[in-house]
Amino acid sequence: MENTAFISLGSNIENRYDYLVQAIRLLIKYPAIKLVGFSSIYETDPVGYENQDLFLNMVIQVRTELTARELLDICLQIELDLGRKREIKWGPRTIDLDILLYNHENIETESLLVPHPRMLERAFVIIPLLEIDQDVTIPGVVKPVDQYLNQLPDKEGVRIWKQKNGEDVFVPIEN
Repeated sequence: MENTAFISLGSNIENRYDYLVQAIRLLIKYPAIKLVGFSSIYETDPVGYENQDLFLNMVIQVRTELTARELLDICLQIELDLGRKREIKWGPRTIDLDILLYNHENIETESLLVPHPRMLERAFVIIPLLEIDQDVTIPGVVKPVDQYLNQLPDKEGVRIWKQKNGEDVFVPIEN
């Protein structure tokens, strides 16, 4: 069975862009993971712990034969491989990979919550997610996702950094 997942990526330790690209390359090295969509890259203000550098954030869409738990294990391994250290909650990181959605499933285990529990509170997640799929729905959520975005106070903290389309074209992986 082929599964669809949306994964958010974030980095705020130099070189932020390279960490995003490296993470995507490491993900798609797995034959069971195929990149099918990606957003532009956004520069964003830190949320939670604010005494740190600006982030680069984006969302990708993948198709995979893996279970959600297997995909999480790969994401966690990539974070380790790229030097992620968990010293301060919401603190600086080389790379952060979060599974936002997996099919249209609700998953609640000790190590994995899908949909991601704070995704509707974060403009840096909703903006790139809606760029990939304007009609995305979240299990258990009745209102359209863009209505949540309109209610968020931190939208101004999310600025386009590299556009997916247009003059400053972003292509994370050569096909």
